[in-house]
Amino acid sequence: MNDHESIIKMLEQNKGIITSAQVTNAGFQRRALSELVAANRINRVERGVYALPETWDDDMYFFQIRYAKGIFSHGTSLFLHGMSDRTPQVYTLTFPHGYNAKGLKKHNIKAKYVTSDIYNLGTTEKPSLSGNMLRVYDIERTLCDIVRGNNALDVQLVNQAMKIYVESKDKDMSKLIEYAERLHVMAKILRYMEVLL
Repeated sequence: MNDHESIIKMLEQNKGIITSAQVTNAGFQRRALSELVAANRINRVERGVYALPETWDDDMYFFQIRYAKGIFSHGTSLFLHGMSDRTPQVYTLTFPHGYNAKGLKKHNIKAKYVTSDIYNLGTTEKPSLSGNMLRVYDIERTLCDIVRGNNALDVQLVNQAMKIYVESKDKDMSKLIEYAERLHVMAKILRYMEVLL
């Protein structure tokens, strides 16, 4: 099997998307990607990201690959958890403080930065609309994030999310309280819970 066929096989095993770094790590020449693009066998999605032509256009999954350190958060996380009916016009991704993610504005991505001690707190996975798995904060972390400082979303969206959470059979109040303490939003979370419970 030559490099071209091996790369096509890698693409098929990776839901139709691959990065040039993955190709290099597998021991193949990057020029093989350019040759496959020239032969119309794959598409160059953007610098360093390639896809099979039949791959479903999944922006969120492409962003997950392009910005591997990003975790979907805030309003985008609410949407992925089914706690908001607002399709995000701008995707929000949280990065570790100091991470340099070039090209975010070009892709209509809002970046949030947090310290390393809370960066992974509440990380889980949820499927995109196309079924590709995305890194996202769990709902308890998301509820804390949406009321934090200048990160706060509009009141109507926050109220809706809090109400849905309180009525959910999957809520984990002890986890919510633990996160609220770590993220210094205990007073705000307790205010919502006192009204809704």
